[in-house]
Amino acid sequence: MTTSEKQPLKSRTVRIFTREDLVNHNNASTCWVSRNGKVYDVTGFLQDHPGGDDLILNYAGKDIGEIMKNPDEHDHSDSAYEMLEEYCIGRLGTDATIVDEDWEATADFHPDDTDTVADFEKCQFLDLRRPLLRQVWESNWSKSFYLQQIHQPRHVPGSARMFGPDILEMFTLTKWFVVPTIWLPIAGFLFLRSLTQFSGINPPLSELIKTNPLSLPWDRVAPVAVVQTLCCFFFGNVVWTFLEYTLHRFLFHIDEWLPDRPSALTLHFMMHGIHHYLPMDRLRLVMPPVLFFTLSWPFTRLAYLLFPTAMANGTISGAFAFYVLYDCMHYALHHTKLPQYLADMKKYHLAHHYKNFELGFGVTSKVWDYVFNTLLPV
Repeated sequence: MTTSEKQPLKSRTVRIFTREDLVNHNNASTCWVSRNGKVYDVTGFLQDHPGGDDLILNYAGKDIGEIMKNPDEHDHSDSAYEMLEEYCIGRLGTDATIVDEDWEATADFHPDDTDTVADFEKCQFLDLRRPLLRQVWESNWSKSFYLQQIHQPRHVPGSARMFGPDILEMFTLTKWFVVPTIWLPIAGFLFLRSLTQFSGINPPLSELIKTNPLSLPWDRVAPVAVVQTLCCFFFGNVVWTFLEYTLHRFLFHIDEWLPDRPSALTLHFMMHGIHHYLPMDRLRLVMPPVLFFTLSWPFTRLAYLLFPTAMANGTISGAFAFYVLYDCMHYALHHTKLPQYLADMKKYHLAHHYKNFELGFGVTSKVWDYVFNTLLPV
C-alpha cells in the first residue's frame, strides 16, 4: 500500500461522488463500497480480505454499513473499521433534485429565489455568493456529481458572478438587444454581397463597405439573381435550424463524453452549464458576441470551401438571420408573455430545464426533435 493510500482522509482533498459513481465500480478491477456516506476504493484489499474477495465483491458498488455489523455474517472489529478508513477516497454528495418528470410549466411561471446559504450548506456544490468559474476549476467533484447538480436549476435576483475581475466579468454578460444590433447588419451586408455577386456586380469589399446601398446600380440586378440569393438565404435558415439542434444536443450537452477533469467541467460550465444552473439569468440567455464568433467561424469557413462565394454569402446571411431569431426567441421563452405558438415553445423549452434535460433540444421549433426522436412530452 502506498503512502498516499494510507494518508488520512482529512489531509487529502475530499472528493464528492454520486451513487451512480459508486454503482459503476462494481467488479474486481475497480471495486468501491460506501459506509456512513463515505466512499472507499477497496480494489487493492480484495486479495487480502481474510474472508476472501467474494464476500466483498457481493457488495461491490453498494453500501456495506449494515453487513459489516451484522453478527450473522461477521461482526467486524474496531481495527477492521480503522483499516477501512485507509481506503477512503471521498464521500457521497446529496441526492436531492429539483428537476422532476412531473413538472409542468404555467403561463406565469416564475421560480422563487434560491436561499444561497442553505443551498451551499446542503449540496456543497457552488457558492452563489462567490465567483463561480474558479470554484469549478478548483472543484473536487466527480463528473457525475457535477452533471447531477448543474441540471438542478437555481435562481438569484440578479446575475451571479462568473469572474472576480470586472474586466473579465463584463464579457460574460449580454443584453438581448446586443445580438440583433451586431449580427443583423452583418447578415444584411452578406445578403447584399451575395446579391451583387450573383448579378456580376462585384466591387472590392473595401469599396462596398463605404458605398451607400441606395447608390448601387440596382438596375443591373437581374431577377434571377434575386431568386438565387433568396434561395441561398432560405437554405441558410434551414441550415441554422439543424445547427441549432445539433450544437445544443451534441456540443452543449456533451455529458456522456465529457472528461472527468476540472478543466473539462470548467469549459462545459462556461459554454452551457451555467445556463442550466441559472436558467432565468437575463444577462446569460443570449450568446456573448465573442462566443458566437468563435463557434460560427469554422462553419462559415466550411461554407466558403463548399460553395461558390455568392452562394456562401447568401447561405451565411440566412443562417445569421435565423441565429438572431433563435437567440431573441430563447430570451423571450424565459422571460416574456408570448403568442400561442411561442407560449407553447416556452413551455417546451422550460421543460427541457425543469423536467428532462436529455430531451427537447429544439428552441425555435420541434422539427429536429421529431426527426431524431428526442421529442419531450409536455
